[in-house]
Amino acid sequence: MRFAWPSRRTLPLALFFGTFAWSFVYVSLPFYIQGLSTVDPVSTLRWTGWILGISALVTVVTTPVWGRLAGRGNPKTFYVVVEILQGLGFVGMAMARSLLELFLARLVLGAMGAASTFAFIIAGRSPDRDVRREVAAIQSAMTVGQILGPLAGAVAAARIGFVPSFLLGGAILWGCAGLVQWGVPQPRLSAAVEEERRQISWGEVLVACFLVLAGSVQVFFLTAVLPQILPPLGVATASTLEIGGLIIFASGVGAALGSLAAPRLADLLGERRTIALFLASSSGLLALLALTRDAWSFGLVRFFQVLCVAPVFPLAVARIAQRAGGEAIGLVNAARIGAAFIGPVAATTLLTWTTPAVVYALLALAGLACVPLVRRRPRASGVETQARGGGGETPS
Repeated sequence: MRFAWPSRRTLPLALFFGTFAWSFVYVSLPFYIQGLSTVDPVSTLRWTGWILGISALVTVVTTPVWGRLAGRGNPKTFYVVVEILQGLGFVGMAMARSLLELFLARLVLGAMGAASTFAFIIAGRSPDRDVRREVAAIQSAMTVGQILGPLAGAVAAARIGFVPSFLLGGAILWGCAGLVQWGVPQPRLSAAVEEERRQISWGEVLVACFLVLAGSVQVFFLTAVLPQILPPLGVATASTLEIGGLIIFASGVGAALGSLAAPRLADLLGERRTIALFLASSSGLLALLALTRDAWSFGLVRFFQVLCVAPVFPLAVARIAQRAGGEAIGLVNAARIGAAFIGPVAATTLLTWTTPAVVYALLALAGLACVPLVRRRPRASGVETQARGGGGETPS
């Protein structure tokens, strides 16, 4: 059985709408918390951080467990069930009438797992063995969803209210469940792939986790510190939100383009060389941000930096997805989700006692430190080389 259009496009489409729904709701949560709060501003700020971050923290812990269960069973069924449960979690947020209730709703939502883990498991079972392109398409779809979701969510919350927008987000997730249930064929493991899965080591999985973590932190850190770094670049306080939004949008476009280019780059340069080259280039460009003197040059360097780091995730995940079980795939995906928490926390913490230039330099060094790990990754097997024609990162 071969994934053919439209079924081959159905899974990325579902991931797009799923990520869109999460971003659609997430953007209005801080404002909803402000309106719901009955405590002082400092306590409200603390609640905001925990309510926003608790889902990702819990998902990091539960994703490997969900991945192991799905790897032993039917990942398509798990995808559908989790999307339905996440939709119910959004309903739970809409029903919350206090900060504690909202916090508990978000905590339970995080325990429901990440649908992207099941998507990567399904991609790893693709009969045509074109796993890199499947993973890259999924990653690009998620990135586009993250770009468009906040804009639509802000408009929806302003026009129809917070609670209806939460319910609408849940309905979108239920639509994704139906899309996968009726549009994605049952994934199956061939005997050859099952045999190859026994060849992977946990050392390879850990290397992939470090690569994904280092690369994803370089993507996720910036949003949290934009209000502090834009004024020194000459941006008026009244314009920080608008200019910051443009920079985030440009970063998202760079991430989508980089993910789409990943399979072709790996064919031309080889998988390991591509990861090492582009992770090193991203780290260099990240350090270069310290030399920019205005918002436009900053945004341009940031665009190319994200463009370079974007291929790291799909290439690292594709190898694991093709050769490992669901638990390993869940662990690598948990590294991506964890980076969405670690990146902003590390950046904001560092910025309290040092300058933006030091923040960029330290994050760049962390990326460069992972480059030698790529050389430790084993070369592709003969079967995998034939499959590519002989050629050389939010819970959802």
